[in-house]
Amino acid sequence: MVDPAQKKEDDVLKKFVVEVGKKESRKIKGRKESKSKSFWFGMGMSGIIGWSITIPTLLGIALGIWIDKKWPSPVSWTLTLLSVGIAIGCLNAWRWIKMSDKND
Repeated sequence: MVDPAQKKEDDVLKKFVVEVGKKESRKIKGRKESKSKSFWFGMGMSGIIGWSITIPTLLGIALGIWIDKKWPSPVSWTLTLLSVGIAIGCLNAWRWIKMSDKND
């Protein structure tokens, strides 16, 4: 007759071995993928992050120059919207990085 405690211990051990095997195969697969795409992936991400900061900044500058020419005031709208564009661009870049981390 099989001891119930021994059977339970064997089942736990089998589950443990299966789980370790799954994690190891994911780890090996991740190492292979990261070596093959690391350079180009990094180049692509730097381009995406760069443009996600540059475009809002340039739009802020353009809008600021237009407002300053159209309605002159003691406040420099160019500098104000430059700062807003940089802030929006940095938030956008942060969002791209977070999305990239979720996909990995």
